[in-house]
Amino acid sequence: MRAWQRYIPGVLFLGFMALLLLFSSCRDTPQRVKSTSNIRITDEKLIHYNQGVIKSEDQEIEDFLSRYGWKMQTTPTGLRYLIYQQGNGVKSREGFLARMNYELRLLNSQLIYTSDSLGPKEFIIGYGGVESGLEEAVLLLRQGDRAKIIIPSYLAYGLLGDQQKIPPGATLVYDLELIELKPNK
Repeated sequence: MRAWQRYIPGVLFLGFMALLLLFSSCRDTPQRVKSTSNIRITDEKLIHYNQGVIKSEDQEIEDFLSRYGWKMQTTPTGLRYLIYQQGNGVKSREGFLARMNYELRLLNSQLIYTSDSLGPKEFIIGYGGVESGLEEAVLLLRQGDRAKIIIPSYLAYGLLGDQQKIPPGATLVYDLELIELKPNK
């Protein structure tokens, strides 16, 4: 028997399976159309549920602020910030490289990450790579500012957390100092 002849049964089997698949997909059985009314009801339930989750998290943040007596400003997205020491450097802008020292905690005050252990955090503003809430917050600052930032979970790591130390659905509390701002070259 020649070497190529031992492949004939396998090729015939694959050909037969391909024909069987082709004929079975061409049958005239009517397809069921999914009802969009059930989908709409489910979407409305999910929207209502998410609004409840956001409201609950917002209340937790308000309770936290009340407990510590912090008077923070709130942006339209729900980010809270307090600049407690004014810097005199340049104002942040998209495309600038931001470098900051920070302490990151959860609402229960558990310390998660710090620049003391990991080094300063660096990122280019507007290019992602960090929490969207952190980018939003840094755009409110100038070089040298020290600020406390509270980032709701939907502006941070959301339902998944960071798969390391930040749990799912966590609100983040940053205490940061914007130590450097410069145009990205």
